[in-house]
Amino acid sequence: MFDTLTLAALPAEDDALRPAVRELAESATADMPTDVRARSWMGFDRAFSRRLGAAGFLGLTLPPQYGGGGRGAFARFVVVEELLAVGAPVAAHWIADRQSAPLILNFGNEAQRRAYIPPICRGELVFCIGMSEPGAGSDLASVRTRAEATATGWRVNGQKIWTSNAVHGDYMIALVRTSGTVDDRHAGLSQLIIDLKAPGVSVRPISDLTGDAHFAEVFFDNVDLPHDALIGEAGDGWKQVTAELAFERSGPERIYSSVILLDAWITHLRTAVRDDVATLDLVGEFTARLATLRAMSLACTARLARGESPVVEASLVKDLGTGFEQELPDAIGRDLAAHPDQPVDAELYRALLYVTHIAPSFSLRGGTREILRGIIARGLGLR
Repeated sequence: MFDTLTLAALPAEDDALRPAVRELAESATADMPTDVRARSWMGFDRAFSRRLGAAGFLGLTLPPQYGGGGRGAFARFVVVEELLAVGAPVAAHWIADRQSAPLILNFGNEAQRRAYIPPICRGELVFCIGMSEPGAGSDLASVRTRAEATATGWRVNGQKIWTSNAVHGDYMIALVRTSGTVDDRHAGLSQLIIDLKAPGVSVRPISDLTGDAHFAEVFFDNVDLPHDALIGEAGDGWKQVTAELAFERSGPERIYSSVILLDAWITHLRTAVRDDVATLDLVGEFTARLATLRAMSLACTARLARGESPVVEASLVKDLGTGFEQELPDAIGRDLAAHPDQPVDAELYRALLYVTHIAPSFSLRGGTREILRGIIARGLGLR
């Protein structure tokens, strides 16, 4: 059920991380044009991720015995906010740090924790998440990829789609069916760690409108895995994946996808010395909405810091944040078009084109709008 989100402030000791993170992020983006920084989510740079790991900015919420920082969710909030604010390339560590390592910590066995979490904290492993499938989309209970028990472990057959960074990935955590049929819905689902270099795994990149290939299809053809590929207990996959999605949906990454474009547009307005009321109102509206969304995200972070799983609240942040991110490029494009006498910087124009093209994907990643609103409706007792 839904609980009221209570405003939360960043603890001073976590906010104190900003200068060091900002220096590292700005050094990585100093020579990047605006349109490249606008690709922050998709910016893949293993060397930068290793630098973050060496500086202690990955695995902040994980225990020190596994290489983590032993801090709370607020510390990670600060780091993510600083990285996205300048458009630093985060894709190489993004999923592993945010989802995979906490999932393995909470549900994996000790051998899995020792094997995977320390290199994740060092920025050395790239993980991807195998959830969506053709014909299933965000209806994760409809997954058909199957893992059959064998004498030595598991044999996987099936397909995943819209898998972020699978092309670069080392491992996938896949939601698969280990018993029953699709008609059983949530029952019989499990999560497996799959080595993407294993025989029988093939990855096919999907090019988007921008020309990038962030997404991919992944095929499993009689992929044999050891017993310890299973995370937790067989059949507990649905419980595990819903807990995992709370990490994915509630953070500042759900409100800052278009922030580089927003900053570039406001810089343009200062140069253009424009004072028309409609434009000023638009800047004020976006600023107020961003501040409100940030406050909601912080409130969710406070609940995560208390060990709670704000599934409904995180879905609200993700749905409202995605709407904000998708409206920005359209509104900015129309504002620029309404003032054809004022020249537009080439970098701003390219950033606008990129974000306009990629924005439809914002409501795919992390759960479609329809699925999120179903979760919200159930949490509010409306269905």
